Amino acid sequence: MTDISKRIRDLAITLGADPVKVVQSVQFSQSGRMRDESSSKWMHFRAQQSTWTSTCQFVWKARTGPAGLIRVRDALIGENGRLDVNAFGFIPLARTEATAELTQGELMRYLAELPWNPDTILRNGALHWREDATNDLLVRAELKTASAEVKLYLDEHKRIIKASAPDRPRAINGRFIPTPWVGRFFDHEYRQGRIIPTRADVAWIAEGIETTYWEGRIEDWHIQ
Repeated sequence: MTDISKRIRDLAITLGADPVKVVQSVQFSQSGRMRDESSSKWMHFRAQQSTWTSTCQFVWKARTGPAGLIRVRDALIGENGRLDVNAFGFIPLARTEATAELTQGELMRYLAELPWNPDTILRNGALHWREDATNDLLVRAELKTASAEVKLYLDEHKRIIKASAPDRPRAINGRFIPTPWVGRFFDHEYRQGRIIPTRADVAWIAEGIETTYWEGRIEDWHIQ
């Protein structure tokens, strides 16, 4: 076992990943608020997410807007990114084509959310790890149409507290622009033997200005 492989295995075990029992996926619910731009109004949401352990896949379904009538599906399924917005569950408001840029962005999200699925660190053979000059961890994955890499930061207790990428595709005026991006994780708790952050926020960084566009809290988390 190489040094980096040992470090990754030790990290997974520290976070509670089971080296014997195979976990297929994790399911969790969220509540929080989100917005498109710094000038946009915050919209409260409630969401359910499924994240797979051995493959790079997730599905996030949220309800937002007045009385929760707007439904959002953000997903990485079968190596393709998906982003759909509907009213009342059947009236399309927006649908983004499964381009390489969208898929790359969704893959970055999957990698950045490893703190919510520690067993993935142990089980997903599609993840490739390396260390940078400061000994922070970088995790990379490749799909048929896109590849992505995210940097993960640990605290003194080996909990993942931050994820970042210098080039996450950001949709601006119908185009995807590579933009620095960061997510932070807080309030770690034990859930079914795993150390899981129960609060997070996500921000874009443009021209040196950091703009938070998503804040959420985990309300329920369980393995399958």
